[in-house]
Amino acid sequence: MSILDKESIFTSMLQDGPFSVRDIPPFVHPFSDEAKEWIKSFQGDQLMKTKYRAVRSQIFDFLGVAVFDDILSLIYTQSLRDSAAHRARILLGNMFGIDQSGQDIRRYLRDYARTADDVVNSLRAKVLAPYSSHIETTNEIETTHDPVDLLLIFFDEHFHKKARFEAKRKLVLMNLAGSIDQRERETDIEKKFSDFITFLNIHVWSPSLQIGDLKIDYLHSRHCEDDFSCEEVQVVSEEQALQMTPVVGEKLTLVKRRTFSNKGREIPIYVTIRKKHPSDKVLKLLRKNEKNPATSVDDELGLMAVLNSVADVKCFVRHLTRSAVKADSFMTLEDISDTLTGGEYTGTATGSSAKTPMLKFFARLGGMRVEFIIHTNRSYLNYIYQRDVAHDEYEVKRIFDTGVAEFLFPRDIYRLNMGEIRRKQIQRFRRRIEEW
Repeated sequence: MSILDKESIFTSMLQDGPFSVRDIPPFVHPFSDEAKEWIKSFQGDQLMKTKYRAVRSQIFDFLGVAVFDDILSLIYTQSLRDSAAHRARILLGNMFGIDQSGQDIRRYLRDYARTADDVVNSLRAKVLAPYSSHIETTNEIETTHDPVDLLLIFFDEHFHKKARFEAKRKLVLMNLAGSIDQRERETDIEKKFSDFITFLNIHVWSPSLQIGDLKIDYLHSRHCEDDFSCEEVQVVSEEQALQMTPVVGEKLTLVKRRTFSNKGREIPIYVTIRKKHPSDKVLKLLRKNEKNPATSVDDELGLMAVLNSVADVKCFVRHLTRSAVKADSFMTLEDISDTLTGGEYTGTATGSSAKTPMLKFFARLGGMRVEFIIHTNRSYLNYIYQRDVAHDEYEVKRIFDTGVAEFLFPRDIYRLNMGEIRRKQIQRFRRRIEEW
């Protein structure tokens, strides 16, 4: 089910449905032609009627009003607005399990608003960078953090259609951010992340090196003209790399490597450890058309490793399980997918490529469940450079192909052709990959 379908759990955000933001708020003039047209839009659709009643009840309960006319009083009377905002903060604090004072709840809500802004700004910074000015959030919306103020903007005819849409969008994203924060507090993810780093430093990486002591190497690679896949790769030192001038079809890729010990041999390994930012988790919920992070965000803790060979990969996995035992924890490997030695990756994520070779699994240890993605040098270079495989391309595809781009920036408001932008952005990323 797509996030853009009428069965989407985010129906109230869609611009082609009865909850669309129009030029004039329909509830300000309940007997206007716009309001009548809005009512007609879901006559005969029982599901939409049920959703409408649910949304209406949520609005009334949240604002503490009985009818839509009461919303006008909140818009124009500051004392009533302040009272509604105080009441709403208490309700939201209890809903998200924030056992704090009113001032602390306000701080949490500001964090949720900041995450909502980060969702848009992260897309402006990369996937939709050339269109940053097109999708920039209206100043008044970006500087508004209180949920009641945002909801009242949606009903205020003094605000332009774009601003009212962005107020509604920010509320939806703040709600997802609140759910994610609640999940992180319940699962104590910050402590688990710290424990995971400690486990690696004490039990996995070579004790002969100081924490953070990384050796700079480069991967010098040659790539196929047809699809820019890696044909040949060798590790060169920083000094050797400085003497090289890559030609067309070649790449020099920096890797800062640690080591781990195996039977008296120090094996080099490039590692990047990932803890998803809240805005990344919000985007993942949108891509999956979900509101529950407990069922949809299963890769909060992750590690990607790159080793010289498949043999070294096998040594590292065995070293991991032994290291866990040394840390007094059994380690089990779950959901294993291994395509480093042949076969195709069968990932279900929209936009992912079946040509992506990797070893992927979840490791359960010490009360944590950590996603591991392990590459050889060659598969890692394909992961960042190969056509239809490169991660930068995947980021573009999954934002557009899941409908998230159109969902966040509907055409009738932002005047953007997302299909054409998708094509141009993939071309732009390909040029950057192959020409640099």
